[in-house]
Amino acid sequence: MSNEIISTAQMRAIDEAAGRSGIGTRTLMENAGRAVADAITERFSPRRCAVLCGPGNNGGDGYIVALLLKQRGWSVWVETLSGGEQVHGAGADAAAAWDGETLSVGSTNPMAELFVDALFGTGLTRPLEGEAARLARALGRAPEHVVAIDVPSGLDGDSGKPLGDACFRAGLTVTFVRKKAAHVLYPGRGLCGEIVVADIGVGGAIVAEQQCSTWENHPALWQAAFPWPAPEAHKHARGHVMVVSGPFARTGAARLAARGALRVGAGLVTVLSPREAMAEHAAQLNAIMLREAEGAGAFAEAAENAQCVLIGPAFGVTPDRRALLDAGLRARNRCAMVLDADAITLLAPLAQRALKADDVLTPHVGEFNRAFPKLLEQSASRLEAARAAAAHAGAVMVLKGPDTVIVHPDGRAIVNTSGTPFLATAGAGDVLAGIIAGLIGQGMASFEAAAAAAWLHGRVAEMLGAGLIAEDIPEKLPAALDALRSPDPTEGASGGSRPVST
Repeated sequence: MSNEIISTAQMRAIDEAAGRSGIGTRTLMENAGRAVADAITERFSPRRCAVLCGPGNNGGDGYIVALLLKQRGWSVWVETLSGGEQVHGAGADAAAAWDGETLSVGSTNPMAELFVDALFGTGLTRPLEGEAARLARALGRAPEHVVAIDVPSGLDGDSGKPLGDACFRAGLTVTFVRKKAAHVLYPGRGLCGEIVVADIGVGGAIVAEQQCSTWENHPALWQAAFPWPAPEAHKHARGHVMVVSGPFARTGAARLAARGALRVGAGLVTVLSPREAMAEHAAQLNAIMLREAEGAGAFAEAAENAQCVLIGPAFGVTPDRRALLDAGLRARNRCAMVLDADAITLLAPLAQRALKADDVLTPHVGEFNRAFPKLLEQSASRLEAARAAAAHAGAVMVLKGPDTVIVHPDGRAIVNTSGTPFLATAGAGDVLAGIIAGLIGQGMASFEAAAAAAWLHGRVAEMLGAGLIAEDIPEKLPAALDALRSPDPTEGASGGSRPVST
């Protein structure tokens, strides 16, 4: 399975390389148009259809779609912003082959039941204006009647952000060769609807020349490294994870995280608790062990014996908490640390000195902004902000959200698309941090562990559906882990796509 995410510049380079290999632009355009027409006819019965064609290659694809739909018996016409006279390159050849009706956008046109957006795709670098902007706003109320070619017009293909205050919204988007960032990053992902990636005859070798460093999360990326226990395994061979608890009455987050680590397979999980919270934990823990760690010395000693330490969930942000965090950072020897929530706030603004390449930071947007002030607003996208943050911190970055981004300090990035909005509930992030720590504790490399944890976390949410709470997630992990060992671990997963109604 091909999970690379390519930039718009890489797509242009792929087109050029395809041309040098003997695959002409017109051939690619015909293949693209056929793929779009096929996707439409697979999902929709014949109906009145307006194909909106722009002046470039995206418009050329549209003319081919119109011609093919007409040949298949559809009532179809083309609408242009310029009467078609500005169409250039291979798009001009496609426009010349169109033998149907051509109208201007904004004139008194027949009432369409389906619109194909072939205006600009990824070729636009400025906001929509005039009739294009008006139509984008009008059709935005009924995206199920819109099919976009490559990306909805008005959407930046690399950032996933609209270029202005008007942007097309589609129920189906057909893109080519590989997904672009706009297909996986919000708000773009939400504007694309169902996403189909079509093969238009560009070989994998041409794509490989681009040396892609961004992928959409999928088990194929990390499944070979997943730490399944060997037949002779025992609990001590499956890793020891320690989760640091907050003070009295702030202990639930640590237990949620510990449960996630235990359920994902860590052989031993210990909650390190201040003395005042020991009874609170003891009343609710069974398989998870409990250890008093009062003061920096005791905490440092405990941290020396773990394969991974998780610190941050409801940890607190007082000076004594910072002293404990510093003690753990100084004392750990071989063990990695997962730093979540309050631990990130204590380190903010983040200094590189304390972290290692196998440490993992798991901020939500607010924590990220505290740790890396203004970085998000100064970056082209969440992806680029996370890349810069990982390089600065020298650690794996997990920027959480509906499009969680996992980045290695060397710049490799994975965008997670599993999950549902029902994960927006208290404690879900604590469980995710625990799953990451549990996989690292079993010996999985931190970057792959973070990607696997994000996918599993989202997959469990898809399995649970509406009404899930954080406590449900660890208990559903066994089913997700069993499915992970099946031939198709994604079977039944929504992956965030929204099917188009026919």
